[in-house]
Amino acid sequence: MTTATDLNQPTLQPAAPTGRRLSWPVLLLIIAGGLALTSIVRLITGADGITNVSQMSTALQLAVPIGLAGLGGLWAERAGVVNIGLEGMMILGTWFGAWAGFQWGPWTGVLVGIAGGAIGGLLHAFVTVTFNVNHIVSGVAINILALGATRYLAPLAFEGHTGGSAKQSPAVDSLGSFTVPGLSDALRDLNNQGWFFVSDIAGLLGGLVTNVSWLTLVAVALIPGTWWVLWRTAFGLRLRSCGENPVAAESLGVNVYKYKYIAVIISGGLAGLGGVFLSIVANPFYLEGQVSGRGFIGLAAMIFGNWMPGGLALGAGLFGYTDSLNLRGGSANVHALLLLGALLLVIGAIWLVIRKKYVPAVATLIAGALVFAWYATTDEVPNQVVSATPYVITLVVLALSAQRLRMPRANGMPYRKGQGK
Repeated sequence: MTTATDLNQPTLQPAAPTGRRLSWPVLLLIIAGGLALTSIVRLITGADGITNVSQMSTALQLAVPIGLAGLGGLWAERAGVVNIGLEGMMILGTWFGAWAGFQWGPWTGVLVGIAGGAIGGLLHAFVTVTFNVNHIVSGVAINILALGATRYLAPLAFEGHTGGSAKQSPAVDSLGSFTVPGLSDALRDLNNQGWFFVSDIAGLLGGLVTNVSWLTLVAVALIPGTWWVLWRTAFGLRLRSCGENPVAAESLGVNVYKYKYIAVIISGGLAGLGGVFLSIVANPFYLEGQVSGRGFIGLAAMIFGNWMPGGLALGAGLFGYTDSLNLRGGSANVHALLLLGALLLVIGAIWLVIRKKYVPAVATLIAGALVFAWYATTDEVPNQVVSATPYVITLVVLALSAQRLRMPRANGMPYRKGQGK
């Protein structure tokens, strides 16, 4: 285990987030409780689609690009650089990945797409670290630049090729996928039984072993990999110190500029990989506008996860699940989830009463009653509500989790080499 003594100075160790952190047993118990509540809602409403294998498999596929964008944001912001440009870096990844993929094969497309996102990260680092430009302004500029560049390049690169047009690339060959034989079928059969809790667990696990892309495995492995590098190595300690107290880090010999550059370039590469997933795995081609705000949702997942890889993964899973409702039985499933939302609000109100926060408890209870009334007086929800669900969930989750968050102390703050002298 790496400690601050690796740098001969205990004050370099970034402070732990404030507030009580949930232990793994408690967290797993909360997840199990949420799944049990979802199972009750499924039995009451008859909406079997909310936890079946196909739904969970789609949710995993949609969560991957969100998670990769969020992971990119985590690398940059742990080094003290706000990366609003994740959306643009994902767009670069989609274009470069598809452009190289249809010509030289999908795995070449993956590497070139990562490089495309990393170029966006390098530009963001150059502007923010070297010239100290406001991070938000730079990120917005990256997004606009990426959108304009890909819109200009697409007709030049794709028109004249079979299946290509000014807004779409030719098809890219598949990277391949795998299904765990025997286990996948057994879990699907168990899920089809419709039993309380057990079938829902089977649906969740079945989605993890059925028709899974090889790139999904890479993305999942990057979550614990990031945790190990940033929290268990001297390199990670130095990088995080740049986001907590760069002046102190510099006084101990850390090249703050170098670590910020490394972090933001890696950030862009990860966002680019998320874009590659969209243009090679989710769809076998580049299509203008296919990122559709996932870079911003990834940023929200990172914030929800309190700048930690595990929490980020949970946030990406939640947003991926709600996004998957658009593709599979959206209206019926979202209507059933209204009941789940009402129950969660009632439970939240009870918790607030226990903590003697009576005014928020009353407000939460009223909100729960309104959601239940919506569920009880309708048979389905409009398609517009289904499409907006991922974005509404993003706002709600961020609003509810805002009080427990602590970003790196020097995140987004201007820094000049030698300012601590």
